[in-house]
Amino acid sequence: MAVQVVKVRRPAQSFSSANPWLAILSGLWVSTRHFLHNLGLFMRGRQDFAIHFPEQRLVQPPALRGMPVLVQMEDGKERCVACGLCEWACPTTCITIYPAETTDEVERYPKIFDIDMARCMFCGLCEEACPEEAIVMSRQIEIASYSRAGSLWHKQDLLVPVAQLKTRTDYLRRNYDR
Repeated sequence: MAVQVVKVRRPAQSFSSANPWLAILSGLWVSTRHFLHNLGLFMRGRQDFAIHFPEQRLVQPPALRGMPVLVQMEDGKERCVACGLCEWACPTTCITIYPAETTDEVERYPKIFDIDMARCMFCGLCEEACPEEAIVMSRQIEIASYSRAGSLWHKQDLLVPVAQLKTRTDYLRRNYDR
């Protein structure tokens, strides 16, 4: 069995491996430069971007997808017919629907409609799957809670009047009805 020796040409050493003190001083210079820049000594007319959150808000784009909510019609009932398509389309299975029958013009309604916001990834697939435009991704993004039970939203918590969702529904109709 023959063994062959192969000589590999290595590139020349860089300045950091040739002199480690030069690399340390170079890193300290970069850190000092960033520190002084953040102090505002080298701003040159540039303004820092800061938002004082409770008092100031960012302008949100119309395509923002906040938490999903149920659309409440003018008569106070939900628009949902409990078809289950949003529950089926949800990749995280955070939507739970139990339908019930009624004698109104809408034959079914959701007796129980729960969304676990801790599992929701705000993808908007439930909104696209709904044939009645009953579930809409609202612009509400502040939904923090202190407990796991606080992240489970029930039907009464999710109902939002259609007038409050006008900007989102207009955006959807403009972009999807082409």
